[in-house]
Amino acid sequence: MKKVLILGANGQIAKIVEKRVLNEQSDVQLTLFLRNSQRLNDLATNPRVTLVDGDITDFDAVKRAMAGQDIVYIAMVDHTANNRITNNVIKAAKNQGVNRIIESSLLGLYNEVPGEFGRWNYQMVKDGLAAAINADKLLAQSGITYTTLRFPWLNDRHEIKYQLTHRNETYIGVSGSRQSMAEVIVKIISDPAYLSNDSVGIADADTQGETRPVY
Repeated sequence: MKKVLILGANGQIAKIVEKRVLNEQSDVQLTLFLRNSQRLNDLATNPRVTLVDGDITDFDAVKRAMAGQDIVYIAMVDHTANNRITNNVIKAAKNQGVNRIIESSLLGLYNEVPGEFGRWNYQMVKDGLAAAINADKLLAQSGITYTTLRFPWLNDRHEIKYQLTHRNETYIGVSGSRQSMAEVIVKIISDPAYLSNDSVGIADADTQGETRPVY
């Protein structure tokens, strides 16, 4: 069985990923780490799910949850002081021999979002941008196989429609569905070599040219 740890497992995208993996990938065992595991009580009796109460800023808790895992998905953007989340995950992964990390992030890490929307986006995200930029750098320098996922402004449209852009490429689109973000994560879980050692933008190309998010 492939073992996957999801940190921040009660997030909206995380829950889509969990449902899809359990329905589509019978060879995957999920460990779901969150502050209050009762929020996912509907999965408590699933034999392929282990629920863990914990705080992602607590290194010892992350280290314990990491034992025996193959893939770790950080289902939140690291805006913590001194990148405590990313540092905890990297340190625990090295300690426990885990060599695949997927981390949530946001568009605009490299000034790659063009035009009026890019300027507006910067004003909206600038307070948390330095931490997100550094989290990406920490992963790239960690020696662990990683993928940074630069999410757009999200919506709840029931569609999977997106275009990927890579590091050093202009970001295409301004918004995208949570279903689309989950699709990329599910693909990486299925094939851990997919998008390895890359920072990937994900958005609906049809929203390119909009000056504000599309919901």
